[in-house]
Amino acid sequence: MDNRPIGVFDSGLGGLTVLKEIRNLLPTESIVYFGDSGRAPYGTKSKETVIKYTFQNIRFLLNQDIKMIVIACNTASACSIDLVKHSFDIPVVEVVEPGAVSAVRETVNKKIGVIGTVATVNSGVYEKAISRLDPSIEIFQKACPLFVPLVEEGWWENDIAVRIVEEYLLPLKEKGIDSLVLGCTHYPLLYNTISKVMGEGVKLVSSALEVAKVVKEVINKNNAARDDKITPVYRFYTSDSVEKFESLANSILNEKIHSAEKVDIERY
Repeated sequence: MDNRPIGVFDSGLGGLTVLKEIRNLLPTESIVYFGDSGRAPYGTKSKETVIKYTFQNIRFLLNQDIKMIVIACNTASACSIDLVKHSFDIPVVEVVEPGAVSAVRETVNKKIGVIGTVATVNSGVYEKAISRLDPSIEIFQKACPLFVPLVEEGWWENDIAVRIVEEYLLPLKEKGIDSLVLGCTHYPLLYNTISKVMGEGVKLVSSALEVAKVVKEVINKNNAARDDKITPVYRFYTSDSVEKFESLANSILNEKIHSAEKVDIERY
């Protein structure tokens, strides 16, 4: 038994889609969430900068006495996962491998599209992960750098969102893919718009639920479940406007968040 919380971080609000699934699957666990909205997006930054940010975020969460880390950010996972696992003596769960597993399971015609930040797409992590699982699958990738700013602004389904999604994704649709990996935890917040553009024939794959399943496996393996007689606590931190974070978090989690705190992440 381990009553310490799970630590989750993302470059901004997108990781809340992962937190939501973890909470649904593990309702007795406490969670500490940090969204680095003040330095988002990560996907346009250099690998060195993303690694720096990732290590600062982890050091902050470790200061909250957590029992495991969930890197709920595809860019951070792509750029730093191996280094993180070698640098910190704590269980770490990332988002890429679970997303790849889900995509391979969902495809029928073996044509998979992958969208993500520039850094994630350029790293080739999804391409490698999918090919390891099934070398016969064709993979078509597309960087969508404007998606994260859209999500952080709360523009999920308006006309601007539709136009930008069409600009990025119609060429992928023409490739005949039947599965599309949302290779950034922000992207599920654009789910309805992306689904509208891609049509019913394309399955959208989010890693959030698969990540939650891995988190559960790690907790069970380490006998680290929380005492289910104690009410779970959720704490939220951001590096930017608390008011904006709480407003958008309320929409994502379908509940009122009133206790978010701002963090000077550069101290870590």
